[in-house]
Amino acid sequence: MATADARKLTKLPSMRERVEDTLSAHRNELVSLLSRYVAQGKGILQPHHLIDELDNIIGNDAAKAKLSDGPFNEVLQSAQEAIVLPPFVAIAIRPRPGVWEFVRVNVYELSVEELTVSEYLRFKEDLVDGQYEDRFVLELDFEPFNASFPRPTRSSSIGNGVQFLNRHLSSIMFRNKDSLEPLLDFLRMHRHKGHVLMLNDRIQRISRLESALTKAEEYISKLPSETPYSDFEILQGFGFERGWGDTAGRALEMMHLLSDILQAPDPSTLEKFLGRIPMVFNVVILSVHGYFGQANVLGLPDTGGQVVYILDQVRALENEMIRRIEKQGLRIKPRILVVTRLIPDAKGTSCNQRLERISGCEFSHILRIPFRTEHGVLRQWISRFDVWPYLEKFAEDSANEIAAEMQAIPDLIIGNYSDGNLVASLLSHKMGVTECTIAHALEKTKYPDSDIYWKKFDEKYHFSCQFTADLLAMNHSDFIITSTYQEIAGTKNTVGQYESHTSFTLPGLYRVVHGIDVFDPKFNIVSPGADDCIYFPYSEKERRLTSLHESLEKLIYDPEQNAEHIGVLKDPSKPIIFSMARLDRVKNITGLVELYGKNTKLRELANLVVVAGYLDVKQSSDREEISEIEKMHALIKQYNLEGQLRWIAAQTNRARNGELYRYIADKRGIFVQISFKNAVKIQITGSIYLKEASKNRERYTWKIYSERLMTLAGVYGFWKHVSKLERRETRRYLEMFYILKFRNLVKSVPLAAVDGSA
Repeated sequence: MATADARKLTKLPSMRERVEDTLSAHRNELVSLLSRYVAQGKGILQPHHLIDELDNIIGNDAAKAKLSDGPFNEVLQSAQEAIVLPPFVAIAIRPRPGVWEFVRVNVYELSVEELTVSEYLRFKEDLVDGQYEDRFVLELDFEPFNASFPRPTRSSSIGNGVQFLNRHLSSIMFRNKDSLEPLLDFLRMHRHKGHVLMLNDRIQRISRLESALTKAEEYISKLPSETPYSDFEILQGFGFERGWGDTAGRALEMMHLLSDILQAPDPSTLEKFLGRIPMVFNVVILSVHGYFGQANVLGLPDTGGQVVYILDQVRALENEMIRRIEKQGLRIKPRILVVTRLIPDAKGTSCNQRLERISGCEFSHILRIPFRTEHGVLRQWISRFDVWPYLEKFAEDSANEIAAEMQAIPDLIIGNYSDGNLVASLLSHKMGVTECTIAHALEKTKYPDSDIYWKKFDEKYHFSCQFTADLLAMNHSDFIITSTYQEIAGTKNTVGQYESHTSFTLPGLYRVVHGIDVFDPKFNIVSPGADDCIYFPYSEKERRLTSLHESLEKLIYDPEQNAEHIGVLKDPSKPIIFSMARLDRVKNITGLVELYGKNTKLRELANLVVVAGYLDVKQSSDREEISEIEKMHALIKQYNLEGQLRWIAAQTNRARNGELYRYIADKRGIFVQISFKNAVKIQITGSIYLKEASKNRERYTWKIYSERLMTLAGVYGFWKHVSKLERRETRRYLEMFYILKFRNLVKSVPLAAVDGSA
């Protein structure tokens, strides 16, 4: 039997120690490899460059082959980038998602040192021409504000924030009776338009709550479970208001949950109880850029999956709010406002209407507010990259319009994308409301090196504003929803969208040494659903929209060339490779066309059909779309794709698009999306119905999504109440960052002409 000494755990060597060990064991081989890196001159080497050079030096050399078997290979396999500034090579190493180490080697002196985040970023800044010699650089570090709060350490725990938070909260409550006081305060503070919902003034101490609970449970337990609240209103005399449940059975279940928490708090009971407290009646959802409407908008610039996502989200959320309010025994009408930009020059859409009821809903509306400056109202659409100068005034106007429309302060504010999240943070900060952030897509990972070389991008994209806004919103938000784990922390070999904001530098502006922590319990994975009325399996013949098939066949195969479609499929018997997305750089439709054009075998086997954007540059006002249109025409000509490619202009009819997916499936087609660093989206969720993957439909429904969102709002609303004082320091830090840095950056973004001539 093994002894205790034999089983003693040993500490894993650090990355610096692994490099030093390799230098000791394989000095010549490692110097040869590092010298090849240095020989490439100043720059950034990507992971594949590092591995390729290792493969190049090994060849048939047995001695050098040892490098690929030793500890240095582990370093290279985990490396995300290497900064070369001869004679130095600094490597950013990511052993696992969310965990980083930094090592620098002097190839001439063969010395190795471990770098802090700040030291690594300072070294990286020397890549930029016209080096920044100022040693007094603004460094952003949010870590001290979270130092006292425990968080998970395993990468597998990332994205399960609410479970960890429930464990933490229940452990706090378990300490002593005094630790339960915040819960009592929380239950007593809940009101709607002046009416108490949970506990009235008869209960002011934990001991009084415990005795009142015992009496109430004893009383209700004698009633039939379906007894309506009107028959046990006597509970108000015990201190319990009508928000405990519409029937005796539901009220008793809620009271049992609270009794269990008071006696021995556990995470699952706490989550269930907090999720059922009547808290959310008024919701504001921010989606600022693009054309936000219910018809004729999809495919317009900056208008796509986010609009579909939010409209489906709202319908499901309203249903869930109504269901919960009824079960809680309350007579309250919920309200959801989707706040977006009003565009006077609406291009035939409803985007110039102030208020529009959302179809399929009774209590949900789109509230549109224009962009204003001292020169007046901006009439025309502008790119999402140019909205920054308008957002502060937009937030102020939104606060007034929301108050007028709701006649109440919202209970939950949900932001979408960088601009919507910033406005959500401004509103949440002003109103003291729980804030949820949904990024959809973070631009930083889509444009390689857009941080270190931000000046190259800033005139066109204004990333200095956007990355700053993202940092502000991430850290201000109470909880963050993502569609996938990869969106937060990537994979074993790729960095997550949020993870890329952990540390980075914008030379000459500021250095982020600790921007966001992917282990933060505010992160939660809540996958979106697909609208089952639109996206259902092609095999469900009785639901198929067969009346559309003639028009769909014409859309794909009609030889006529016009403003809606160009290109002829000479061999209609071939299966179809299909893609539908906005025509911009990130969605990468042109990348798919180029890949297809280069692959002779693929062109022999299948036709390519893409639905994207406009076909003529004269129809577009989006500079990025114009560039992609020109590129599409050039690729068609370069690879002589006439006869094998069909390019169809953006289609705005969702029901028809759903049937288009199924029609492609009938033709043995496949759906392809090769966008740059995009998280799972409605496009993907919808497209799974092309084939038999639809058996997993139950996992991705808007009903599950809305239930989870409401529960998260309850748990994080309670946490916001409990941690009020602890979060004040963070908010002050963010205020300073917003006022001293962001507002100045915004001044560099030019305003569009208010007369629509720009």
